[in-house]
Amino acid sequence: MASDAQIIVNADTQIESLSQAQLRRIFTMRQRQWPNGLLIKVFVLPNQNALHQHFSKSQLNMFPYQLERLWNKLVYSGLSERPIEVYDEQQMLQVVAQTPGAIGYISVAENTSGVGVIKLAISEEGDDE
Repeated sequence: MASDAQIIVNADTQIESLSQAQLRRIFTMRQRQWPNGLLIKVFVLPNQNALHQHFSKSQLNMFPYQLERLWNKLVYSGLSERPIEVYDEQQMLQVVAQTPGAIGYISVAENTSGVGVIKLAISEEGDDE
């Protein structure tokens, strides 16, 4: 299941594209709100899931264990909560469609009705890392 991951968001976010830097800030829990003020709810698949591993490496340029370590550090220091883990891509689609401000990812082959699909902007605009 090394198919490409596509980023999905709840329709209420009104976001159509993100830079890679913005995506990384969101999934590392450093960006907590959308530009419209809506709180971001991050959903992820389990660490051992092949799509999660592919997404982490290809979209975030991080290994899953690096993400896990970062999330634990944020939780234990009281700075943030960790993303919400879902069982599979079907559940991912369901919760992102039903949760205002939600973001997640599924494989390109999945049906995306009920959610918005985000295009990653090639520009590094906003890349302050």
